Amino acid sequence: MKKSIGYVLGSMSLGLALVLAGCGASTDSKDASTAMEQTGSTPATSGESSTSGATDPQEKVELTISAAASLTDAMKEIETNFEAANPNVELNFNFGASGALQQQIEQGAPADVFVSAATKNMTALVDEKMIASGDQKNLLQNSLVAIIPADSSDTVTSEKDLTADSIQTVAIGIPESVPAGTYAKEALTNAKLWDQLKGKLVQGKDVRQVLQYVETGNADAGFVYKTDALTSDQVKIAFEVDKNSYTPANYPVGIIEGTKHRTEAEQFYTYLQTPEVLDVFAKYGFSIPE
Repeated sequence: MKKSIGYVLGSMSLGLALVLAGCGASTDSKDASTAMEQTGSTPATSGESSTSGATDPQEKVELTISAAASLTDAMKEIETNFEAANPNVELNFNFGASGALQQQIEQGAPADVFVSAATKNMTALVDEKMIASGDQKNLLQNSLVAIIPADSSDTVTSEKDLTADSIQTVAIGIPESVPAGTYAKEALTNAKLWDQLKGKLVQGKDVRQVLQYVETGNADAGFVYKTDALTSDQVKIAFEVDKNSYTPANYPVGIIEGTKHRTEAEQFYTYLQTPEVLDVFAKYGFSIPE
């Protein structure tokens, strides 16, 4: 009988130990689960790291390009091609008169690359050490033309014809800030017609506004770049201005010293000089300086 009681007690002790062990394991598991919930971690499985190793997609770099208004159409095509080849870079263009763009850069407006329609605006920024002399070069050249509305019956073959009574308004860019306006003033001055035509002049904030004046009939004639005239079927070229009568219409490109995206700015600067891009410019009427 004693042996039987001892056996029962021993069995009870063993059962109790097993229950307690099970409770302890359950508690440990619960504590571990709670800890993982609090830290946001998940248990690692065999052959799997607790860190996924995945990287975030590369963040896009936004480049601001301040460019002469006459480059608008060509640059839009170049933008599409460049971004397709460089998906990590997004180009934002600020088109306007070169003189106005120069002033914006001088006043601290965001810009990474500057493409001017006049050497003087680039030279000014180089002199002010806002563009390093080694970070700029002459990229393109344009030519000045006189335009009249496509349906005009006026005969205009030279600057002298602009003095005719049938030509009441002549549009040019503001000479102080628009290179095409500067060149037009030089040509008219050299033809000894500037003073005679001053009363007919209407000035535009950039070359595209001058083009619009003639397209809409708000001017009977105007001076724009050949590249601008070729973009519109609402005007026709009356004559090409003698290139010896005005400063060469060079288009230099430069990298702004204060750019925060030096690598990408250099990348675009170099891209603009490649044969395939120069072919795009040529398609829009630009020529390449010798």
